[in-house]
Order: sequence, then C-alpha cells, then structure tokens
Amino acid sequence: MYRYDEFDHAFVKARVAQFRDQVERRLSGELTEDQFKPLRLMNGVYLQLHAYMLRIAIPYGTLAPRQMRMLAHIARTYDKGYGHFTTRQNLQFHWPALKDVPQILEDLASVEMHCIQTSGNCIRNVTADHFAGAAADEVADPRPYAEILRQWSSLHPEFSYLPRKFKIAVTGAERDRAAVQVHDIGLHLKKDSSGRLGFAVYVGGGLGRTPMIAKKIRDFLPEEDLLSYTTAILRVYNLHGRRDNKYKARIKILVHETGTEELKAQVEREFAALKDSELKLPQADIQAIDTYFAPPALPARREGDAAVATAAAADAGFAAWLGRNLHTHKNPDYASVIISLKGIGEVPGDISADQMDAVAELAERYGFDEIRVSHEQNLVLPHVARADLKAVYDRLVAIGLATSNAGLVTDIIACPGLDYCALANARSIPVAQEIATRFADQTRQEEIGDLKIKISGCINACGHHHVGHIGILGVEKKGAELYQVTLGGSGDENTSIGDIVGRGFGPDEITDAVETIVETYLAHRLDKDEAFLTTYRRLGAAPFKEALYGREARAA
Repeated sequence: MYRYDEFDHAFVKARVAQFRDQVERRLSGELTEDQFKPLRLMNGVYLQLHAYMLRIAIPYGTLAPRQMRMLAHIARTYDKGYGHFTTRQNLQFHWPALKDVPQILEDLASVEMHCIQTSGNCIRNVTADHFAGAAADEVADPRPYAEILRQWSSLHPEFSYLPRKFKIAVTGAERDRAAVQVHDIGLHLKKDSSGRLGFAVYVGGGLGRTPMIAKKIRDFLPEEDLLSYTTAILRVYNLHGRRDNKYKARIKILVHETGTEELKAQVEREFAALKDSELKLPQADIQAIDTYFAPPALPARREGDAAVATAAAADAGFAAWLGRNLHTHKNPDYASVIISLKGIGEVPGDISADQMDAVAELAERYGFDEIRVSHEQNLVLPHVARADLKAVYDRLVAIGLATSNAGLVTDIIACPGLDYCALANARSIPVAQEIATRFADQTRQEEIGDLKIKISGCINACGHHHVGHIGILGVEKKGAELYQVTLGGSGDENTSIGDIVGRGFGPDEITDAVETIVETYLAHRLDKDEAFLTTYRRLGAAPFKEALYGREARAA
C-alpha cells in the first residue's frame, strides 16, 4: 500500500494544526456554527442527530494492521467502543466529542490516515475493487491509479468548492465490483488490442433523489491521460454545474440536461488543450506509484487443498463458510477471505474495537499485512493461504465474525438511518436486523442463493437501495415511517436501477413483504441455478406485484 513521503506528513500535520485552531475558536464562541460548518465538513466532521460524527478516509479501501489498531484505539478512547464501515469504504465514528476531534486527527496522522475531503463539495474518497491486486479476473491493479487521483485531488485549488460532492470509482477486473456506473466518474481499467493499459470512462452516474446510470464517453483512455481527462471533466462540470439548486447540482443532471454527446464534445475540447500539458503522466511516475502496490511474495503452499478438504469434512460450519466467504485468487494456493460484518441480528457494517484488533492480528499472521474494506460494508483479507483457512475461520468464530453469508439474503447493506442521521426519514438498522433474523437459517439462505438487499433511510441513498436486487427506501408519510420497495436493481457491470413496485409498507409489514418477494422468486425461477435478478429480468414486476398487492395490483 502507499506510504506517506515527507510532503504527505507535512501536509496532514499542517491540516491537523489548522483544524485544532478552528475547533478551539468554535468552542470559545469566536466562530458561529454557520461559520464553522464548511470548515468541519472539509475535515470529515458532521453534526448528526445526537452528536458529531467523524468520517475517516480509507483510500481505495486499503488498510494496514497498524491502522486498524489505531481505529480500535480511537473507538475505545474517544467513542463508544465501535466503528461503522460505510458504502464509501470509509469508517465512521458516531459519538466523538468535538473537543477530542483534533487529537483523533493527530492520532490518525501518526499512522498515515486522515479525514480530509470525506465530506463537502469536493472530490471525495476514491474507491476501488476490494479484491484489487488479488482477483483472478483482474486486468491490472486499479489502486495505483486511485492513489494518483487521490494525490491530485487532495485540496485541489480549482476543485475544492464544486457545485456538489463528487465521487470517483476505479475497477480493474472483468467483473465490476466497484459499482463504477453509479459514480460521477467511473473508470474501468482495460487493455486495448496492442496490450496498452487504459480506461473506459463513465460520467454522470449517481443515486440519491434522481438515480442515473453513468454514460460511457470514452471506450479507451490511455493511462498517461488519466489526470488531463479527469481535469477536463471536472472543469466542464465546475463551469456549467448548477449552483442555484442543490438537488440539480450533481454532474448527472448536467449530463442529462446537456446531452451525452454535447457534454462529451465539451470534455474532448477541454482535453485537447490539456492533453500535452504537465498533467500527462510520465510512465516513470506511474511505475513509481505502482511499486507501492506490488503484491506480496506468496510462497507455495500446495498442501492447502488437502488441508481444506479434511477440515471441511469434519466441520460443517467451516464447509459453509468456504462456500460463501472466499473469492478466487490469482495464485491457486491462496484465496481472498470475506469477513462478514453482517452477523444475524447485528448492525450492518459495525465492528467493535476488540474485533478490529483481532482482524489486525489475523492480517499480520495470515494475510501479509493487508486488510480491505468493501463497499458492501464487509472486510477482506486479500491474500490468505488455503492451508491457513481453517485457522483463520476458527479465530473468526472466536471473535464473532465467522457468519457464512457473503452475497446471501442476510448480507444486507444499510445506512445508519434515523438512529443516527439528521437527514434520515426512517430507521434502517432495525429493518435490516429483523430481515436478517427472519432469514437466519443457513439452509434456507443457500436455497435462495445470491440476493442483495440494500436499505436507505432517506432519499440520499447512502444504502444504495436503487441498485439492490431488493431495495428498501425509508420515507416519512403523515408523521410515520414507511418503506418503499424497488426490485431489479444491480450495481455490477450490468448496472440497473430498481423499479418501484407499488405503495410502501409500514415498519411491521416490511419484513413480511420481503419474504413474499423471496417466496415469489422461488416459485417462479426455472431452476436452482436461476438467480433472483435473472428471474426478475425475465418475468418483470407483474408476479411480484400480484403477490404483494393482490387485487390492488390487478386493478392497477
């Protein structure tokens, strides 16, 4: 992973000192809350429903054990003993006192972490495939390019006050595990016919109030043009993006209202002026960053298959975990391990300080000092020898993180919702907990197969409900919580926005509604191999509406 140089250390240290002064002036009354708000937002501090929230950047979802241990220390010392991993590959603390935030930032800086640009109308954390550098289907590791973008965008003087927040995602595999088509800029790393590396460039994706799928404006952008082309996109957006209406300020609205071809033409004109400028990336610079992400030397461990087979035959729980929580590694002696943060009845994405320390220890002992955060609110050990899988599993059982549900109906994405967020209209966490409890039986989950449920507590869609196979949106109606259901969404290389199926359901009805949807799928699928999304795309919404609303659906 990337390590700070002298500039990085000085840069973050200066920012911490600056914010310490700003906090002191706020606490003394010298700054009003309105004056303080833009300053705290640029440092990742939100004012939520009950307390301040601190959002910590985890660039492209990559963590070292020492960094995870620091997060555990902060959780114990300044918060309530836990943290919450988000769909932006960040970590949030929901209960820090404002007076403690400068010291938290200083502690983070000591392990090369910060909160800069995790909020505000700027370029946010650049996200990437959580299996980057390990996945068997990878063209190239996308993280060096994400790091280049991070360095370029940090406190960029031209792009620090954009019309609205701006999000970039990069993937380097055939399968899109970074949801690039629902980002302001999505970059899909690929090779052309001559073997050169470059990117398919998508612009104007996003969820929230007006969900849109990004438009491809370049099928192949050479890697050396990454910064100049990204700058061209940002300049067009910065010039023409709406600043008079925050609901129409995202680049997706600009793309929609301008038209894809016209916007592409504007970007290409700007790019032509920048292409041969100092923004062109020298190959030596790309290679210098790339060396930080060199894969670990993985010794041959050919005993792995035999060890796994023997252990699985003796332990049904281990066998179930193997079937769900592994991902194919480039090296056949190794696997990538998904650590589910979706224990049945637990809060999706939450992890205790003790669990953080234990995961750090596992990464050191078995995982070549690497931890990843997925946008699905789970953790990943990207390089684990198959021979060590049983030892890793046993330790995960001991710390309560061995749930065998990756990709299943209980692996639910959920935002913090009305339990924490001042913007939320409804609770997300209790809904996720109740649905997971209803479908807790492992055999039933396996019978259902891959199924992504995503829950948001408001229209801002932090739970990515629009791209859930089953999406749930909490709204407020006449002073009560109501849950609207969408079906058929997907955030992979075949991205789709879910269809609203009908009227919403009350808090005491929504779990039954999800069960009805699942049972309708099971009744209509062609065979056990036909996934929920395939069935829905084949049949459309009609049988699901009929099951949910009966006579009401027929009348409509």
